[in-house]
This record gives sequence, C-alpha cells and structure tokens, in this order.
Amino acid sequence: MTPGAAFSGAKLAILTRGRVLTLLRDEFVDIPYPGHWDLPGGGREGDETPQACVLRELREELSLRLRPGDLIWRREYTSSHAGALPSWFFAAELPWINPAGIYLGDEGQAWRLMPVPQFLSHPKAVPHLAERLQRYLETRDMGPASV
Repeated sequence: MTPGAAFSGAKLAILTRGRVLTLLRDEFVDIPYPGHWDLPGGGREGDETPQACVLRELREELSLRLRPGDLIWRREYTSSHAGALPSWFFAAELPWINPAGIYLGDEGQAWRLMPVPQFLSHPKAVPHLAERLQRYLETRDMGPASV
C-alpha cells in the first residue's frame, strides 16, 4: 500500500469456520447492488489508508473491532469504470468470531455468517466481491509462497 495513494474504498472478507461474514444491502435504488449480499467495507474518508478505511467501516457496519494484524491478505484492484479510482480487498481468517458480538449499524438490512460456497454462487452476491473472494481462496490454497 503506497501511503497517500488515491483509492475509492476497501472491502473485507472475514472467514470463520467455513463461513464468510456478509451484509444484506439496503433496497435503495440510488446505491449499487440494492438488496444484494455484500462484504463489510466502504468508501474512503479523508486521507485514511486502505487498512484504516476497512477497519473503520467494519466497526461502523457490524460493531467489530479488528487489529491491523488480523488482516492477512490484501490486494489492490483497478476499477472496471473508466477514470474511477482503484479499491482494496482484504481477507481475515478468524475462528474466534463470536456472533453474539456482531451488531448491525445504520446501513444494511441484515447480516449473516454465510457458508462460503453459498456466497460464491449466490445470485444476489455482489459479483465482483464473490470473484475477489474466490481469487483469495485460490491464492491461499496454493500455499504461503503465493500470498
């Protein structure tokens, strides 16, 4: 991550015991992917780093506080929209996540610990996030030298 480099936002796949933490997006017509299953994260505020952005969004959306060291994988993705800033995708594998400590913030309709295969094939999963999670899983399964 280049300090100060421009980016639009960051998303995080939290994996725990074969499941991924997901959020059901609101049904507002003015947002991308209304009513789709999303991953925690969102837009950059001020001059925060991608890591700070995703950790802040996680606190705001689901009341979870992670340490920077919990983020074990990260990748910058260029936007598919001409002229748009890149975004970041992070992954964390946390077997200790306690569902009783997860509280929905003021965005989204619900949250769910969804089985990973279900998210990857869900017709209402945000498509590019399912693809990024799949890419992380493939990289992870190739071993530490590939990460």
